[in-house]
Amino acid sequence: MPTPSRQAQRSDLPLPETGILATHFVVAGDVEATTRFYSEVLGGELVWRAVHPGAPNYVRFSNIWIGINAGGGPTPDKPEIVLDVHSDPHRFDTFLNLRAADIQAVYDEWLGKGADFLTPPLDNQGYELRCYLRDPDGRIIEVGQATGFLDDLDD
Repeated sequence: MPTPSRQAQRSDLPLPETGILATHFVVAGDVEATTRFYSEVLGGELVWRAVHPGAPNYVRFSNIWIGINAGGGPTPDKPEIVLDVHSDPHRFDTFLNLRAADIQAVYDEWLGKGADFLTPPLDNQGYELRCYLRDPDGRIIEVGQATGFLDDLDD
């Protein structure tokens, strides 16, 4: 399991000084395997390993942070809500969307590290190239590269 290469600093963590900062939280069946996937396979940096039971690991990936933790039952601030890994690998209501400058290079690198892609990058009606992969808990992650989409934008 990767460990942070140095003592974590406040700036390593998703703690905004002003405004709002977004993170992506994933419920993991195996927190360590999912942390390895986002850090070692996708190339994120493990910046915080949970030091208290129930606290998440944090991986900085590109310009976001991914909190990784086990699921659990209802709490006072989320009554009647259970966090769990989806049982149906074909149904999703949310997913991580990543944009790449060179999708083929990303695909080749991550495939070489063991990523489970559904297909290689495919042309999406001349608008973008994209493909999807699964993390260890079966969640899908979209990886895309703008192509014809750029023609619709002002300079």
